Amino acid sequence: MRPVHAADDQPLPPGQRESSWRPMHYGRVPRLDVERWSLTVGGETRDGGMTVLDRATLHALPWAEVEARLHCVARTSTPPLRWGGVRMADMVALAPPAADAGHVLLAAARGYAACVTLADLVHPDSLLATHVDGQPLTPEQGWPGRVVLPHLYGFKGPKWVAELTYHHRPQQGWWESHGYHPRARVVHEERFAHQG
Repeated sequence: MRPVHAADDQPLPPGQRESSWRPMHYGRVPRLDVERWSLTVGGETRDGGMTVLDRATLHALPWAEVEARLHCVARTSTPPLRWGGVRMADMVALAPPAADAGHVLLAAARGYAACVTLADLVHPDSLLATHVDGQPLTPEQGWPGRVVLPHLYGFKGPKWVAELTYHHRPQQGWWESHGYHPRARVVHEERFAHQG
């Protein structure tokens, strides 16, 4: 098992205040069959095909843990949480993008989607999380898997993730189509699209 990676004392980023963690989501919690759940990777892939990563394939990847806050674009941040799962970089290595594909649309159950840069997706702290603080995620927390991107606002990390689609250009996910920032880096307070 890889060691926990913790950011330097987890300071609050600009414009954020600490708040307790309570799961938030758009719409109802989906009912998923965990035994049949898989993650599909497609779009502008290196080989032009589509890859389906089932639970057995994902469980064979190295386990990783990252200690990180979850930052909401509404200016609240959780206390540090210990996320467990597999690194997004390891998943991308199983189904790599085409050389000029720099963006990834992350789609989840019930139609939710968010677009991130490939560089943000393969950041060392980016996980497909299945656990938090040593326990499996609950359905409300995103079980069977959620994307955790600690350096971006939480809307960029879908719960109940089902598909990764590589693209040459940025795409609009749900929040991006409602005026939220296309990059959403916490350290730069990139909250809304009008910020450029």
